[in-house]
Amino acid sequence: MANKPELSDYFKARIPSDIRLAQIEFDKREDKSEIIELNTAIGNVSLPMHPAMIDRMNNLSKGDIFKEGIVKYSPTAGIKDAQNAFLNVIAASGFETKNLHSLITDGGSMAMELVILAFCGPAGSGKKPLMLINPAYANYDTMAERVGRKTISVNRNLQENGEYTFPAMEDFDKLMEKEKPAAIVIIPYDNPTGQFVPHKIMAEIGKLCIKHDMWMVSDEAYRELYYTDDKPSSIWALTNKEVPGIEGRRVSIESASKVWNACGLRTGSIVTDNKEFWKKAVAEYTANLCSNVIGQHIFSALGELDKNSLQEWFTKQRDYYKQRIIDMTEEIKRLVPGIIVSLPEASIYSVVDLRNIKKDFDGRDFVMHCAKEGKVNIGNKDYTFLAAPMEGFYHNLKKNPGKTRMRIAYVLPPKEMDLVPKVFSKLLSEYLNN
Repeated sequence: MANKPELSDYFKARIPSDIRLAQIEFDKREDKSEIIELNTAIGNVSLPMHPAMIDRMNNLSKGDIFKEGIVKYSPTAGIKDAQNAFLNVIAASGFETKNLHSLITDGGSMAMELVILAFCGPAGSGKKPLMLINPAYANYDTMAERVGRKTISVNRNLQENGEYTFPAMEDFDKLMEKEKPAAIVIIPYDNPTGQFVPHKIMAEIGKLCIKHDMWMVSDEAYRELYYTDDKPSSIWALTNKEVPGIEGRRVSIESASKVWNACGLRTGSIVTDNKEFWKKAVAEYTANLCSNVIGQHIFSALGELDKNSLQEWFTKQRDYYKQRIIDMTEEIKRLVPGIIVSLPEASIYSVVDLRNIKKDFDGRDFVMHCAKEGKVNIGNKDYTFLAAPMEGFYHNLKKNPGKTRMRIAYVLPPKEMDLVPKVFSKLLSEYLNN
């Protein structure tokens, strides 16, 4: 019998993302149909989309767009209405969009990959790496590995009061000088920490990008989801007047997933003020032909809305998440004395740290326990809890502080989300007492 062909070494080493790991393991359970899984491992928002998007979705087949069931490719850069929709929502936050260019991508994830390909490399050389801030959204490191590029990181720390420190500017400066990164990724409304990065810090990092001749990339999937008294923070608030030389090196990654509650549309965008980069990004994306055309047309509905109506939507989303996250954070701390929970400043996540509960606590092992066998009965129903172990959000460290931590996403319907602290605390007690 002939030997089977081998997979590449890269594929042989591939394991699921920590964001998807718990769900994959839970789906293997023989008793899964009898258990309600409270899946907070992934930011899979369960709220309805903006009404204009819902209306567009419900009427796609009634106009000429998909007449007689014909769905053609769009231009590679995306349909103009979708490009304009992303610029319109940036403008609604109060930022100038006159000289910005948009490329529609299959979700923010594809935008990440294009940015890494555009700025870092050559592949396999380790040169011109991508700079991140630990803990960083896990998929940036995965995307860089996929295309043979290197990442480097500066670190922030989770304190006992739940507040994340932010790296000192001299730490950024030293690492930039040593490693010569091509670009840095900032997430102003941070995933996974929930930390808010205000304008002042964005400007300071921008000045370092000028000093070290780097691109500045801002992942703004959660723009306007902040729960402090600050104004919206964005790369588009940085101008040559405040940060001389910043214009022409600005890039934002946009998404329909979070603020617009449309994760499954897989519609994102690269927005930039550098036309040459935009043209080359479009050229690279021609290999993908175009992004999801149905998603583009649905998201395009936002291009027709004025600033006031979009601001009303932003306020509605903030109001929904703010109190929910605060209440959830306090309830988890009440039920699990000694637990550390990151402060809810922005985005839709909290990091929980069990280092004070058990010195050698293994967050990944606990997540696997919950996914594979854990269950608790509440109101005559069996539940388990799924979260994302934080180890995969840390990069380039010999000792991983994420070992005792997990990320919780506030994405379940309210009645299910309200059960999370109780289910989590009961499963934790069961796990620790085994």
